[in-house]
Amino acid sequence: MKKLLILLVATTLLSCGSNDNDLTVKAHIKDLKKGTVYLKKVQDTVLVTVDSIVINGNSSFELHSKIESPEMFYLDLDKKSTEQDRIGFFADKGITEIKTTLKNFVYDAEIKGSKQQEVLENYRDLISKVNNRNLEIIKEKFEAQIAKDTLKYAALQNEENSSLKRKYLYTVNFALQHKDSEVAPFLALSEIYNARIDLLDTINKSLTPKVKESKYGKELNTFVETIRKNEK
Repeated sequence: MKKLLILLVATTLLSCGSNDNDLTVKAHIKDLKKGTVYLKKVQDTVLVTVDSIVINGNSSFELHSKIESPEMFYLDLDKKSTEQDRIGFFADKGITEIKTTLKNFVYDAEIKGSKQQEVLENYRDLISKVNNRNLEIIKEKFEAQIAKDTLKYAALQNEENSSLKRKYLYTVNFALQHKDSEVAPFLALSEIYNARIDLLDTINKSLTPKVKESKYGKELNTFVETIRKNEK
């Protein structure tokens, strides 16, 4: 009996220790009564489900995942959704809280959790005006093409090129200013992956040792090295 008690205590302690490494997502989706919610992340370039839960009357729930270093996760209501239908958030070990509504699942999302998420939100605020103008340009270019207004189309094309350069510049500067955050290599890989190699390499070399050893730090270094080798 005594040996059994010791074994149970040891098992409990080991279990508590392993849970310390888990990501817990505490979420509430207003008006969601029934359905399945998925927690996803990118693994080997493929978006995979790491946890899911069937909702039946309770709009509050928890999802879990192992996590080695801070990375992007996605909350989803559909197994085959598009990027625009998912709530993306930067998570670290510990608890991330997400509150949203069923009606405006993505746009109403309020996320509280990692310091990396705060950095990502700062970037999104900074770049939102550039992205919004890019969407307007695409629409105006289409309209100019329909109207066969070649002069306006050419002017819009030039503006689009300038806007793209501005986005690259903002993103590079932001990454360099946040070289101690895992968000920096993530932005290099997701937002400006087709930028000049010297810009990507500048970000790569600026990262702090801790960030270099993170998931996205390692991926950025591999990405830059691969491009360098292909250039030779």
